[in-house]
Amino acid sequence: MKKYVYLTVLLALFLTSAKAQEVVTGIVKDASGQTIPGATIILKGTSKYAASDVDGKFSIAAPKDFPFTLQVNITGYQQKEIDIYELSEEPAEITLKTANVLDEVVVIGYGTQKKGDLTGSVSSVPQLVLKQPISSFDRALQGAAAGVQVTQTSGQPGAAVSIRIRGGNSITGGNEPLYVIDGFPVYNSNADASAGVTAGPSINALSSLNPSDIESIEVLKDASATAIYGSRGANGVVLITTKKGKAGQNTLTYDAYYGTQKVLKRVDVMTSAKDWAVLKNEARANSGKAPYYTQDQINALGEGTDWQDEAFRSASIQNHQISLTGGDDRTRYAISGNYFKQNGVLLNTDFERYSGRINLDRDFSSKFKVGVNLTASKISSQVANDGIVNALLSMPPTVNVRDASGKYTYQSEFETPLGNPIATLEKEINKTTTYRMLGNVYGEYTFFDGLVAKVSFGADILNNKQNRYIPSDIYQGANSNPTGKAYVGSKFANTWLNENTLSYSKTFNQKHSISVVAGYTQQAFSVESAIAGSQAFVTDQLTYNDLGSGSVYTQPTSGSSSWALNSYLGRINYSFDQKYIVTISGRADGSSRFGKDNKWGYFPSAAVAWNVSREDFLSSFKTISNLKLRLSAGITGNQEIGQYLSLATLGSNTYFFGGQTYIGFAPNRIANPNLGWETTAQYDGGIDLSLYKNRINFVFDAYYKKTTNLLLNVPLPYTTGQSTSLQNYGSVENKGIELGINTENVTGLLSWNTNFVFSVNRNKVLTLGDGADYIISGANIAKVGQPLGSFYGYKTNGLFQSGDDIANLPTINPATTKPGDRRYVDINGDNKITQADDRTLIGNAQPKFQGGITNTLSFLNFDLSVFLQGSYGNKLFNQNRQQLELLTGQQNASVAAYDRWTPENPGNEVQRAFEDPAPVNTSRYVEDASYLRLKNITLGYNLPKSITSKIHSSQIKVYISAANLATWTKYTGFDPEVSRNEQSTLGQGIDYSVYPSSKSFLAGLSISF
Repeated sequence: MKKYVYLTVLLALFLTSAKAQEVVTGIVKDASGQTIPGATIILKGTSKYAASDVDGKFSIAAPKDFPFTLQVNITGYQQKEIDIYELSEEPAEITLKTANVLDEVVVIGYGTQKKGDLTGSVSSVPQLVLKQPISSFDRALQGAAAGVQVTQTSGQPGAAVSIRIRGGNSITGGNEPLYVIDGFPVYNSNADASAGVTAGPSINALSSLNPSDIESIEVLKDASATAIYGSRGANGVVLITTKKGKAGQNTLTYDAYYGTQKVLKRVDVMTSAKDWAVLKNEARANSGKAPYYTQDQINALGEGTDWQDEAFRSASIQNHQISLTGGDDRTRYAISGNYFKQNGVLLNTDFERYSGRINLDRDFSSKFKVGVNLTASKISSQVANDGIVNALLSMPPTVNVRDASGKYTYQSEFETPLGNPIATLEKEINKTTTYRMLGNVYGEYTFFDGLVAKVSFGADILNNKQNRYIPSDIYQGANSNPTGKAYVGSKFANTWLNENTLSYSKTFNQKHSISVVAGYTQQAFSVESAIAGSQAFVTDQLTYNDLGSGSVYTQPTSGSSSWALNSYLGRINYSFDQKYIVTISGRADGSSRFGKDNKWGYFPSAAVAWNVSREDFLSSFKTISNLKLRLSAGITGNQEIGQYLSLATLGSNTYFFGGQTYIGFAPNRIANPNLGWETTAQYDGGIDLSLYKNRINFVFDAYYKKTTNLLLNVPLPYTTGQSTSLQNYGSVENKGIELGINTENVTGLLSWNTNFVFSVNRNKVLTLGDGADYIISGANIAKVGQPLGSFYGYKTNGLFQSGDDIANLPTINPATTKPGDRRYVDINGDNKITQADDRTLIGNAQPKFQGGITNTLSFLNFDLSVFLQGSYGNKLFNQNRQQLELLTGQQNASVAAYDRWTPENPGNEVQRAFEDPAPVNTSRYVEDASYLRLKNITLGYNLPKSITSKIHSSQIKVYISAANLATWTKYTGFDPEVSRNEQSTLGQGIDYSVYPSSKSFLAGLSISF
């Protein structure tokens, strides 16, 4: 009897076990019948999950009780729930619909929101642009989002860029947007990754973040979207979200590419030694001097040195990344490591980055979860000397790179000597190394459905060191006594952040939806820096590593500063029946940067939206999938002015008494207790329109911005003891339109998508305060009634000819003017050319419009993307050309010198050669810098499953790519998108000795398991 009992129990256990091991199988497809890999299938109410394989197939253990529900979801598709009532031998076929445009979730300030509920102007940057071979993600914003102007200030690998969202607002304050990386706000200024040892372009602090780690980029543009960032929202906000793990999708991926780069373009200068020698003799003859070269010497000269050919090289670029992502229903993780190396197209310049990232999220219960986002990096860069490009263009072709003994030529032998730029590139050390750690930890607790409290703590720690050594055997290190120079600079900066928010969202009676967020944040920053130097070294062997071995010390400098910000913020979003939406947001900021009587600023905004497509009267219009009208208004601020500028300060001075040196202090700034924010009021109207089941999507915005209380240095009476004081004066306006179009042109086996962005911005200085009409800075002017970035100088109308009555014509200097000299327009008609009366506006650096278009095609296992970007109507002041057309015979000259004025060639464009002319800012050197650029083209191929399955890989992709492959422009310089003065708004549009940009060709591989 006992045997039968044991057998019955064992049989029951076996049957129970067999039943518990029963599984549900299925296949996940899209509407066109294509299988979907990577979809997550969760057994609702449990921790069991599975993921669809490369063929879209899955299997998941079935519970013993029926019915049960499977949840199927993947990014880009609507989530679907399947009720299972019984098991079947046939696999379940699950078809997912493409996510509705209105249901797509967009990251906004302090939260997320469905596109259908957005009232502000927000642009999403396509993920495709982040796959370009770039050192920093901000370079990828160019042409990818309407209303965003990106200027590459230098082609130096890792160098900073300048970004303007809907135009520049400030003349002397910061104009760069606020970057928020996984919730941590960062402002990227020129000096962020610089220890102060200047000799080249600033290295971009944002380049510490690996672009491959970024999941999404959202650009917040209008006041409704940015007011919640208050005093830092006037210049726009860029939200960066890094990649996170997903439940059920455990993936190991290796990505790599390798390629080469070449300089985009070269400037045409004289490379013939004989021709240049003739020019030099001519310049001396026109200056009343004897020839420098005899005819026999000229005949004996060789072909000449092409200094650009000696300096530019084919340079490598490479990237390697390993990432591991995944998780279960309670823990998600994403871990990555990256190595990036870009050699510059100029000799001995480079950029190198090591970075690692950990993102971890853990649900301890259904109510409480925590997360960590942490990025650490080391970036290092060898930077070219600031004047090296000018030296390459200026060095005459008669000078050899090396002398007869093989040593570098020290300098040119002429009256105004020039140092050998190749020796400088090869032997000068100018290295920057930056360690950065950026991260935060957060905790979220759900009190009840819809009410969530979140507390986060974060830190941004930056440790930077710059080493520079100029050896004694190159011109820069030996052109003065003592010889050999070394400098060491260090900078340590840290920022800490605490944010505390409470959010509530609820839908009542299926009609009324409300979402509320309120919070208190505090942030503080401090920085310490020091620079030491020494000269006159016995040997160059120790370089910068032993400053004490120099016999002459340079005066050391050090400094420290700090600021703090306390803030209260709030936002209410209300929607009725998903048709009528209202958003009200605001922030109160208290900043230590401003005067004691003006510490707090208040920044409100309001917006409304109407989802017209949800109205019954549009239901018969089947072509319209979505139509929404938006209107917003608000106020934002700008606190980027530096520290302690509202306070009276003292400066140190050196005094000599009785043969002794003493250090004393004297006032160098008077206090301004009322110093306050630059305030920007912005109004925006927008239309979102989708047609033909969301296959054609339009986003159109028109905006107006007015910035008041500009921070300007205002002249003071001499009785105050100071010449100027920083005060709130003046105003600037920006107005414009933006258009974004996204289309699905072809779907199915062959797919073709197009993304197009277009923007127009008009900028104008309204007032400069206290009766001032203009501010001049070099070739730039800020003038009331004119846009920022204007150029100021003389208009030219050709050259004086031999038959002209020069004595009775307007000239700058009638006593020395001769035929072949440049003529200028007499603006005021007084028959004289003077700075005060005849200089005028001669161009502007701001484009009339700009845009970009990306076409993405896929067929079978192939995919192709083509990205074009361009700008129209912007001008550049070509200061390189100005220098090369002086025709002094002291330096090299443009090939335009072949057409210079002579009695035998009385042209009307290029002036005569003359040994000592003064450079004059004229309209001749203001050039049209409009361009259209093939920014990137990439062709990829996904290996078939028959190959990938053999190594148990889920995907293997190979691709080839080219960046900056072609540029169509009339501009004669290296590159039509440069700015000598980096992020300066007043000094924008100057091209002088800027490191040239490059084009690249590469091949890449991506493999996932």
